[in-house]
Amino acid sequence: MSGIMDLSVLLAGLEPKLVDGEFVYATVPPETLNSYMPLKPIGLFFEAEGLTLILPREAAERAGLAASAPLRCITMMVHSSLEAVGMTAAMASALTKEGISANVVAAYYHDHIFVPVADAERAVAALRALSTAST
Repeated sequence: MSGIMDLSVLLAGLEPKLVDGEFVYATVPPETLNSYMPLKPIGLFFEAEGLTLILPREAAERAGLAASAPLRCITMMVHSSLEAVGMTAAMASALTKEGISANVVAAYYHDHIFVPVADAERAVAALRALSTAST
């Protein structure tokens, strides 16, 4: 399955779901990846400066990692295509109007937005409103 590409269909079907738990971003030397896999990161990204891990807050704390402020993850349940145009911009715009910081991660099936813990419920409401306005 390659996912939905039509922006109006994507937005109408966003179905944002707040994922249980809190997450943080941390960075470690790339050559230490195997040491951190037991922490069950939900995301990895290699950059020139280091390996970014997105992982449960509790796991980062247990490992003594310096990390970002805690975030909540909102998963868009619609199966978006990696080639779809405009979905990220529309979601970011909706959150910007609410003054909510957003870190978007696109995976094969879904898009995920990490937002500050205190803003999570408002972010879900803003994304639901975007979806409703698109139907």
